[in-house]
Amino acid sequence: MAETELSPKFAPFIGMGGIASAMIFGCIGAAYGTAKSGIGIAGIGIFRPDLIMKSLIPVVMSGIIAVYALVIAVLIAGDIGPPPAQNYSLFDGFMHLACGLSVGLTGLAAGYAIGVVGDVGVRSYMLQSRIFVGMVLILIFSEVLGLYGLIVALILNAKSQG
Repeated sequence: MAETELSPKFAPFIGMGGIASAMIFGCIGAAYGTAKSGIGIAGIGIFRPDLIMKSLIPVVMSGIIAVYALVIAVLIAGDIGPPPAQNYSLFDGFMHLACGLSVGLTGLAAGYAIGVVGDVGVRSYMLQSRIFVGMVLILIFSEVLGLYGLIVALILNAKSQG
């Protein structure tokens, strides 16, 4: 591959930044959501062990955030090849960076929201069982933030392929 203005040798590095952004930010959000809501689950487990299984919903939803990031990271990695075999342009690199940042930062925000709602929600559920449906609805709306980032990242990734 001959280096050109539109396809410099460092262009794949920018695309790799998209992979790193997706995984780092998405997993930080998932880890925070899991840890924060896990603290609440541990707290209610002392007083009401019968509620632990129903209270695991925020932990599962936090894990899904990391799956969104993983999907985008794998898609981006599939588009990047070694320089002699593939002409990787700056456009592709920046588009892949945008993909990673899109899913990663929305995953971070969603994980934070799930963690806060999950912690307070499961503690409140211990005291009042009618809060459960409201807690699940808020968790769904928190999770959908990460889904929006995944959708945008998928659209951007499709645009980078031509």
